[in-house]
Parts: sequence; C-alpha cells; structure tokens
Amino acid sequence: MAISTGADSRSTANSVYSKRSMRYYTLGILTLTYSFNFIDRQLLSILQEPIKEELALSDGQLGLLTGFAFALFYVLAGLPIARMADKGNRRNIISWSIAIWSGMTAISGLAFNYWQLLAARIGVGIGEAGCSPPAHSMLSDIFPPQRRATALSIYSTGINIGILFGFLLGGWLNEFFGWRIAFMVVGLPGILIAVLMRLTVAEPRRGFSENTSPTVTADKTPPSMIYALRLLWSRKSFRHLAFGGALSAFAGYATTGWFASFMIRTHGMGTGELGSWLAGISMLGAIGTLSGGVLADYLGKHDKRWYLWVPALAAVVIGPFFAIAVMLDNPYDALIVSALPTFVTTVYVGCCIAMVHSLVGLRLRALGSAIFFLILNIIGLGLGPLSIGLVSDALEPSLGVESLRYALVTVVPVIAAWSALHFLLASRHLPEELAQSPDQAITG
Repeated sequence: MAISTGADSRSTANSVYSKRSMRYYTLGILTLTYSFNFIDRQLLSILQEPIKEELALSDGQLGLLTGFAFALFYVLAGLPIARMADKGNRRNIISWSIAIWSGMTAISGLAFNYWQLLAARIGVGIGEAGCSPPAHSMLSDIFPPQRRATALSIYSTGINIGILFGFLLGGWLNEFFGWRIAFMVVGLPGILIAVLMRLTVAEPRRGFSENTSPTVTADKTPPSMIYALRLLWSRKSFRHLAFGGALSAFAGYATTGWFASFMIRTHGMGTGELGSWLAGISMLGAIGTLSGGVLADYLGKHDKRWYLWVPALAAVVIGPFFAIAVMLDNPYDALIVSALPTFVTTVYVGCCIAMVHSLVGLRLRALGSAIFFLILNIIGLGLGPLSIGLVSDALEPSLGVESLRYALVTVVPVIAAWSALHFLLASRHLPEELAQSPDQAITG
C-alpha cells in the first residue's frame, strides 16, 4: 500500500476543492461547527436566572461568567492556536477544539458553586478559541476574494443559528429538566461533529483560491506573530475596523447576554416561551448576517469601501430600535421591535474578516483573524455583558427590578453609534491600504 507524501496530500486537496460541491460541503460543515460553538456559548444566557437563584449570584458575577472570564481565556488561547493553524493542519485543530468545548459544556452541568462553573466556562472558552481563526483561513483558501465576504457571512450565520438553538433548547430543557441537564444534553452531541469534521473534510492548500503556485506556499514558515501585529497595527483601516467590530460586538453581546434576563425579570416570561420567541428572532439575524456579506460583495465590486459602509449603516439602526424595544411595556411588542436590531447586529462579521484577510498575507490569515478576534472579544465579549451587569447592580438600590432595563437602554445605543463612527473612519483609509500587496509586504 502506497504512503501519501506531503505533496500528494496537497495535490489531493487541490483536486477536491476544484469541485464546487466540495467547497460548499466544507463551508456547510464549518458553519455547523460554528453553530455548535455559539449554542454552547449562548446557552448560559437563557439559563442565567435559575443559575443565579440556585447559586445565589449577583449580576456582576453573571456578567463575569458570560463575559470577561470567558473572553480572557478565549483570546489568550486564540493567538497560539492561530499560529499553529498558520503552520499546520487547520482541520485537525478544529476537530480537537470541538471535542474540548463540547465536553466542558457538558461538565458545566455538574457545577455546584460559582468557582466550579467559572472553571468550566473557562474550559469552554479555551476550546472555542480553536474554531474561527483556522476556519476563516480555510474558507479564504477555498473561496476567491470576490466571493469571500459572502462565504464568511454564511459561516458567520453560525452565530445566529447557535443563538437560536441555544435559546430554544436551553429554554425548554430548563423548563422540563432543569439547567444542569440542559448543559449536558446540549454539550455532548458536539463530539460527533468533531468526528465528522476529521473524517470528511480535506485540508485545503494555502493560496488555492488565488491560484498561487504550490511552490510559493509549500513548507514556507509564516512570518512571526510580532510581524503580524506590526503589519496590522500600521494600517489605520485595520485599527478603526477592529474597534468598530469590537464595539458592534459589545452591543451584540450585551444584548444577547442580558435581553432574556430582562424579559424574564421585567415581563415575567417563562424560559420555554421566551426561548421560542428569541429562537425565531435569531433566525432573522442569520438572514441579516448573510445579506450583509452578499450586499458588501456586490457593492464592493465598484468600491471596496462598501465593505465598511454596510456595517456602519447596520450599527446606526441598532441603537434607536433597541432602545424602543427595551422601553416598551408590552412584552410581545418588545420582542417584535427587537427583531430589527437583531437582523443587523452581526452584519459586520463577514465584511470585517474579509477585509482583514485582504490586509494580510495568505500565510497570516488565521493569525489575522485571531488578532481581530482578540480586540473584538476583549472589548465586546469581555466588557459587554460585564458592563451591563455592573451598571445593573449599581442601579438596583434605586430602581429595583427595573435596573436591568435602564442599564441596557443607557449603554447599548451609545456603543452602537460609536462603532458606526469607527467603520466610517476605517473606510477613508481602506482603498489606499488594500492597494499595497500583502504578500509583497510580507516577503519584501
């Protein structure tokens, strides 16, 4: 039996991804993977109230669980994992990561105090760090630049699909079996996805979508992490793009982290009914995420600045409509109005990642995504839920149960408007900095 060489493997991947069906199959599996990533991440949001009651937690502690503690270990693990992905087999890294975060989600159901649950959530964060940067890199090798934002936006609908099933499954499982069983039931199936990824997805050749010669990329060591940081930070478009994405994520994570608790506390909704409503609304978010990427790819043919103007327009919509939803007295009116900001909340993701990959060389795509995600998650995931929890705790002595309502309405609209400003500033520098060849910059 013949043993495949490295060259044979690269040739096989090249042949596989020449087929449109295989490109979209891999995109489908990666999107499914990202959906499980967000199911496990989002599950805690719908379960916060029963966990708070049983473990006697404050809003600040809950904000730390869903926000900063998770984000800190997520981004710290993300950089070295992305470095591994730029050097090695990205498919295998993703497979192991799925198994780790799924197992730690199931273990969360065994926690009997705050510190045990915190440790389990840190484990989930470390596992999930190995998902997106390698997946982004694979997709940019499979899909050409003119279709890249669309492909990355399809992948990013995993956020909304994951939120959908996180709310739906978490809400009803908690109603019938309690929050511990919910963690276990949702966590364990991810291990099957890890096996599916390992057995059915091929590792693509780097530079395949740009028709880069295999001799240019084969066995070439990628530039250092310090070089990648300097390269990106030297570009004003990246700086503003990163902060725009981070502030959009701040608004998004603050909303998804606390809106369910707000509806339960202020409007008295049960987790099952609320989970069903929020699941349906999250599906609109998936359509919005995909539409943003398709629209940016279409308009970007004529002017690349549309890749940042589309997220800026989306951010402008979020603030006022979310404020109206939070201040309405009827719970069903509030849910209906919240659908519009949900529709556009994650429009920025595919557009931003496509531009990050255009600003770096093909051997730095995973690391470029990880650096972007480091900024995005420290500010967005780390500070978004935590800030709402702290503001709510501060307002509770004077406002009581209404403290969460006013924490949301004073923080989220301001942050969303701020993110739009950064996207507009980034667009001013984008054409000039895209004109510089990333791979020439890396090798020169």
